Amino acid sequence: MRLPAPLTGVLARLPRPRSLAGQLFAMQAVLLAVLVLGYAVFTYLSDRDQAKEAATRQALAVTRSVADSPSVRAAIRTADPSARLQPYANRVQRHTGVDFVTIMNPRAIRWTHPTPDLIGKKFVGNTAPALAGHTFTETYEGTLGLSVRAVTPIRDHGEIVGLVSAGIRVEAISARIHDQVTTLAGVAGGALALGAVGTYVINARLRRSTHGMNATELSRMHDYHQAALHAVREGLLMLDGQYRVALINDGGRELLGAGGEVLGRSVADLGLPAPLTGALLSTRPRVDEIHLTADRVLAVNTSPVSGGERRGTVVTLRDVTELQSLMGELDSERGFTLALRSQAHEAANRLHTVVSLIELGRAEEAVEFATAELELAQTLTDQVVAAVSEPVLAALLLGKAALANERGVELVVSEDSGIDDGLLPPSLPARDLVTILGNLIDNAVDAAQGSVGARVTVTATTDDTGATDGPELLLRVQDTGEGVDPAHAEAVFRRGWSTKPAGPGGRGLGLALVRQTVQRHGGRLSVARADGGGAEFEVRLPLPAACAKAGRAVVVGGEDA
Repeated sequence: MRLPAPLTGVLARLPRPRSLAGQLFAMQAVLLAVLVLGYAVFTYLSDRDQAKEAATRQALAVTRSVADSPSVRAAIRTADPSARLQPYANRVQRHTGVDFVTIMNPRAIRWTHPTPDLIGKKFVGNTAPALAGHTFTETYEGTLGLSVRAVTPIRDHGEIVGLVSAGIRVEAISARIHDQVTTLAGVAGGALALGAVGTYVINARLRRSTHGMNATELSRMHDYHQAALHAVREGLLMLDGQYRVALINDGGRELLGAGGEVLGRSVADLGLPAPLTGALLSTRPRVDEIHLTADRVLAVNTSPVSGGERRGTVVTLRDVTELQSLMGELDSERGFTLALRSQAHEAANRLHTVVSLIELGRAEEAVEFATAELELAQTLTDQVVAAVSEPVLAALLLGKAALANERGVELVVSEDSGIDDGLLPPSLPARDLVTILGNLIDNAVDAAQGSVGARVTVTATTDDTGATDGPELLLRVQDTGEGVDPAHAEAVFRRGWSTKPAGPGGRGLGLALVRQTVQRHGGRLSVARADGGGAEFEVRLPLPAACAKAGRAVVVGGEDA
């Protein structure tokens, strides 16, 4: 709905909410101004009272000093006291800083006054307490204006022979306070300006940090941030400069298997596999680097966050377990394709041989050669299928046998192998068996290639002789290579470990995937030295009792295959 044009114009003229930095600056400036103004008012009132008290004490001191002066008492006894007392009073007035010093007789007739014309006239003010023998102070408006004054009796041998009054005008006191307040106002103004500058500098930095957004915009951005963070299926992990977890979303917790409170904990304390922990602790950026956890294959990307100094690391995690499994299947299919291509090539060679024999008129020898070749190929297929009738594993073994033969390695199925079709439970998919057996055979062929009598022996059967919790599926692959150093028996299953040079995609992933798959199904994986030398990898996977009863042991002449 479109708003009317007048209303739109009014809304456009309304001031936008100030940024958070601007609001804080205004609040701090007002607070500082109020504090400085309050302190100034308090100081003014306090100084005014103190100035009045100081003026009163000063007047009292002057009157008492004059009343106690012997020269004053001597002058009073003369015929013309004013002649001697007026110069004296003027000197005291100049030296003490009071505005007037008035000496008078007991009838309050002045002998001295700052204005000579007023000498001989009656004192304007109270004298009764002084005539009673008491010194007192008062604020009174006399001939010089409103003043703070003190009046003291002058005694001579106990008799009151005169009175003396000294005072300071209120205007003079106000002038003193005005000078102090002016100085205070200057100091307060300087403090206010300095505080304003400091507040502005601090808030300028805050404005840069908040990008000029106000509190509402920051709150809305936080809500969007939280919603997006938990909606993303990929894992997101943010580490601070000390490699502690500063932020992690739901996907990151799931992919890393991190339970409980992980915020603030170091990456090294999360219990992750050592290669993955090393990648997260590294300062070098990582791009789609493959790492394994207990049951997942993760593509890890890391990017340092820096702004003049290292502030942390942003880590994204992507689950590629299914993708890696599909790639394994694709590799198997490629293997099958290469095997078929190899077999087609060999078949073409045999066919050319048969045709050449026929052309040479040796038909009987051609038939004999063709029959022998067909029997050999069929025998290999029959032996594999008879031992392992599970279709996926049988196809895998046939394809690997053709590839191994092309590389000069003989792949045989041991005599005690036997797995029927339908033996495997739904919880143990053929895809996982392809991952396990395919990687073990590939590594074995690589190890055996180039050795004397290069051979890889595969055993696939059920076994309940050494099982403690029931029957197990036994997969064993032996080769005639150099074997595995016992010191590396555990390291061979880590991601990145390999005796072969690394290719563009890296090496050392196959055996790590095998161990991950075996652990996911609660099985066991071990490596030892084979009887004839080389390495022997053995996998034991638990099977339900009903599945084990369907198994059978088929003797296959592997060496004749």
